[in-house]
Amino acid sequence: MSGCIEGLLLKAVGGLYTAETPSGIFECKARGIFRKQNISPCAGDRVILTDIDGGTAVVDKILPRKNSIIRPPLANLDYMVFVISTCEPAPNLTLLDKFLAIAEYKGIKGVIAVTKIDLQKNSSLVDIYKNSGAEFIEVDYENAASYMRLYDMLAGKVSAFTGNTGVGKSTLLNHISSELEIKTGEISKKLGRGRHTTRAVELYRLENGGYIADTPGFSTFETQKYDIILKGELAGCFPEFREYEGKCRFPDCAHIKEKGCAVLKAVESGLIPVSRHNSYAEMYEEAKQIKEWELKQ
Repeated sequence: MSGCIEGLLLKAVGGLYTAETPSGIFECKARGIFRKQNISPCAGDRVILTDIDGGTAVVDKILPRKNSIIRPPLANLDYMVFVISTCEPAPNLTLLDKFLAIAEYKGIKGVIAVTKIDLQKNSSLVDIYKNSGAEFIEVDYENAASYMRLYDMLAGKVSAFTGNTGVGKSTLLNHISSELEIKTGEISKKLGRGRHTTRAVELYRLENGGYIADTPGFSTFETQKYDIILKGELAGCFPEFREYEGKCRFPDCAHIKEKGCAVLKAVESGLIPVSRHNSYAEMYEEAKQIKEWELKQ
């Protein structure tokens, strides 16, 4: 079979790739040119396949990405679902806020899925994140409509799930798709390690046409230097701040401790949650240490 065909990379491991196309699944290798260009195909990439021979092909071209994250390596994400629990473990809001900001920066829609609401109600989370730009879903396994709302959102989309160990991410995934449970279990057996420690990132197809990547926990969700948000761009990654843009006394206001800051006034008035601003301030201090010229090297 000659010619070329467009496909979606489902998996990338050790220079070998699995691609889904209208003509079926192909096992692929990539052109050496990618290595010279310091580009690595990854799960979620739309690609052009050539040298098609039976069930094998060559990744000839990576189509333009709308976004990507480095670790775990994924491209063209529509949703990033952050699974947190009301207790055991308690939610780390600072860490969550950092990832929400990165998702916003990357143009990925953030979704907060809260589990264990049967063990502890935490209505304050709803208030904290109601203006964060993220979808907020309380998962109640006694009410299928709660997690099916998430399932319906993911239809036809490419999404990644992440969350600390113990928050119930696997339980949520298994309720969304029983087929997913079988697949992830098989992968774990083959690799001889736990589900959450696998280095392989794979997209799993849902019955509704969506694709899910079950990624490692927060502790290993990393960003490289060029994923870090510079201080001048950080405020734009907190949607609650946008209403106050241009209303501060000083045009270069950092929204940290400046007089006449509209954002700080909103925090004092309870219009912006204190925890969200605290996270912003911590990220701003980190961003101040970044030298832009180093990122270009």
